[in-house]
Amino acid sequence: MTASGDPYVAALAALPGMGPASLRRALQAWTPEDAWERVKAGEITRAARPGSAAGDSTRPRLVEVSDGLSRPLGHARPRPARRAWSQIAAQVDPPVMWERSVARGIRVTWPGQPGYPAALVYDPEPPGALFWRGRIEVLDQPCVALVGTRRATPDGRSVAYQLGRDLTAAGISVVSGLALGIDGAAHTGALRAVSDAHLAGPVGVAASGVDVAYPRRHRQLWEEVASRGAMVSETPPGHPAQAWRFPARNRIIAGLSRVVVVVESHQSGGSLITAEAALARGIEVRAVPGPVHSPASAGSNQLLYDGPGPVRDAWDVLDALGIILPKRQAATDGGAPSRRGPGALPGELRGHEGLDAEGAALLEAVGWRPTSLNQVLERSGMELARASQVLERLEASGLVMSESGWWARRPP
Repeated sequence: MTASGDPYVAALAALPGMGPASLRRALQAWTPEDAWERVKAGEITRAARPGSAAGDSTRPRLVEVSDGLSRPLGHARPRPARRAWSQIAAQVDPPVMWERSVARGIRVTWPGQPGYPAALVYDPEPPGALFWRGRIEVLDQPCVALVGTRRATPDGRSVAYQLGRDLTAAGISVVSGLALGIDGAAHTGALRAVSDAHLAGPVGVAASGVDVAYPRRHRQLWEEVASRGAMVSETPPGHPAQAWRFPARNRIIAGLSRVVVVVESHQSGGSLITAEAALARGIEVRAVPGPVHSPASAGSNQLLYDGPGPVRDAWDVLDALGIILPKRQAATDGGAPSRRGPGALPGELRGHEGLDAEGAALLEAVGWRPTSLNQVLERSGMELARASQVLERLEASGLVMSESGWWARRPP
């Protein structure tokens, strides 16, 4: 059911140049309907930017609000026009436009209204409005952000998957931006563990509208997150992801979370922006240690050097949250986290079908981190031809994996 103010909040948020602070001030001063009427009357205009020409404050470069609220996906945008907000508002019927979003399962909340996340109420830069699909109540559970590079290694994706799975099984809502690499792996793991009985569920924070999947190849992942947890964004429906929206999105990821875990990060990137936003808010940041020579771990290892504690498994994150579970048992799909090393098997693989002494020796030479074939040969002392045969057998047995010339052991 649509609240009476929802259409007007959506319309206000879709005004080009209406930032979260301006929207928040307007909704604090007036009801959404009154604020919209004041926009139509020309009493609320876009604040002039430093260095702009006199009188330009009411003439922002914009696309009509109706385009943002109801434009079909893939529909060509009209050429931007320079109009005052009052001119746009005079041509828009917010309730009619908003019903199209409601039909797609989209809702909206804003500070002081039901559903607005408690974690963002006292944030230094809270969203002026938050759009969502799914179950917004999952944000009432303890939230942990799992973030990292889009160019993740197989090992990094494996660790992210296990952390997402085990934290969700422990009742934690896993938060990420649903980007490629670490984010996607973390949410794939979370979805593996979530069940209808869970109060917790995965949370995706989008830079685009919650109906515009980005990246496109994660469209199915978005739909699953929305159906089992929540997709949220301060970007109005219908709007695509834009470069400037990603750093703004990252502050929301940090603000929603009680702990931010950087799984794998290059020397610079969005995950470090999220970590910085968390530290500025007094939110704990931790990192997964990575190989010292791996560029994919340069940023996360720097975080460790600067002070935040390491994360080896989900138990380290639960310790940081002050959550003590009654028993530490072996991790299974949907089970509680384990203190065993990633992918450890009972008896350290003894008796595994098809694994002889030669295979076990080569498996040890491969190790858990991405390893080049030359390193495997050097560690094992095995000839190239024979090592290649054994590696193929181990890969067929599901014990190792290869990608771009690198080898690593595969967790179960």
